[in-house]
Amino acid sequence: MKKKIVLAYSGGLDTTVSIPWLKENQDCDVIAVCVDVGQNADFKELKKCALKAGASACHIADVKKEYVEEYIWPALKAGAVYENKYLLGTATARPLIAKTLVEYARAEKAQAVAHGASGKGNDQVRFDLGIMALAPDLEIIAPWRIWKLKSREEEMRYLARRKLPVPVKKKNAYSRDDNLWHYSHEGLELENAAAEPQFGKMLVNTVTPEKAPNKPVFIEIEFEKGIPVALNGKRMEGPALIKTLNQIGGANGIGISDLVENRIIGMKTRGVYETPGGSILYYAHQDLEHTCLDRQTYAYKQQIALKMSELIYAGHWFTPLREALSAFVNATQETVSGIVRLKLYKGSIYSAGVNSPHSLYNTDITAGALYNNADAKGFVKLYGVSTLVRSLMEQEKKGKGKPRAAKK
Repeated sequence: MKKKIVLAYSGGLDTTVSIPWLKENQDCDVIAVCVDVGQNADFKELKKCALKAGASACHIADVKKEYVEEYIWPALKAGAVYENKYLLGTATARPLIAKTLVEYARAEKAQAVAHGASGKGNDQVRFDLGIMALAPDLEIIAPWRIWKLKSREEEMRYLARRKLPVPVKKKNAYSRDDNLWHYSHEGLELENAAAEPQFGKMLVNTVTPEKAPNKPVFIEIEFEKGIPVALNGKRMEGPALIKTLNQIGGANGIGISDLVENRIIGMKTRGVYETPGGSILYYAHQDLEHTCLDRQTYAYKQQIALKMSELIYAGHWFTPLREALSAFVNATQETVSGIVRLKLYKGSIYSAGVNSPHSLYNTDITAGALYNNADAKGFVKLYGVSTLVRSLMEQEKKGKGKPRAAKK
């Protein structure tokens, strides 16, 4: 019986070349799997391309709902942002793609899983760790780490020699990844850290702030236990809500981020991210937490957010630590419910009011019913004891203060 390999298929040049290369070098049947996480793709054409390239089958897996509910919402509730700018659009999708590949490998009784990630990027780590966590018995094959093809031109010649279709890509195009949550852009002028991004020819979902309308747009987002459930009074499922916010935010220049980031493998890379809907949701969610969480919980949760962002970015989704941190986050979200009103204007987001049944903002305190100003004197004195003791010690050393009582 021939070996079976399930291939993560995107329809791009790398994964299209991978099909004949795997068949020739592994003597196998290749089952292509296109995982639909909301990317802009013609899946009918992708399927045709995969079959023409030699795949024995091509499956389209629509996992958009699962992606939002099981991966995006946990990152949002945690407030996870990598290096203060990246809302983890690619990083949240990769563990789900790995999980889907494993599911198809089991269904097809395959012996291996393959992906088209390069040997220099983050995705090889994310795919490999996801597959290892869920199916340690499966072989993992990454052609880019093995084959001798060194450029896109060599890959195209490889297909041409076999009279196979070559996926068409615009000359001098950016290297992009997209899904329901974001668009990422790398390459061209971004290779020079000193160069200004050419947003006019780069952006897909978002206008520049200069081209955004001169009139602000107001929106209301309702949350239940940290999860957005309605937009402007209309209840919506996650994928539809994000798609709508992408349109609204993109039209107002929201969510453009230019970041020189630290890759998992150690080198730095520069990317521009478009996350209009995600940026709005993160802002709204944080506004609600400011209103509903006590100081200690919010402060500690900020530390958790940092660690969560690092785990997600580095491919450690299927780990005990990530699951434990998500459990903590879920506990904090029990009271994070209510409606957040925002103003969007020329690339910026402004708070326009929060209404929550769990609000800790209590005007009775400042009005005097629960707070007596006279109580503050004793509190401040006790609160500042360590400051007072240190100051007395410093004065004594300088000979300016009274000696402290001798120990008995």
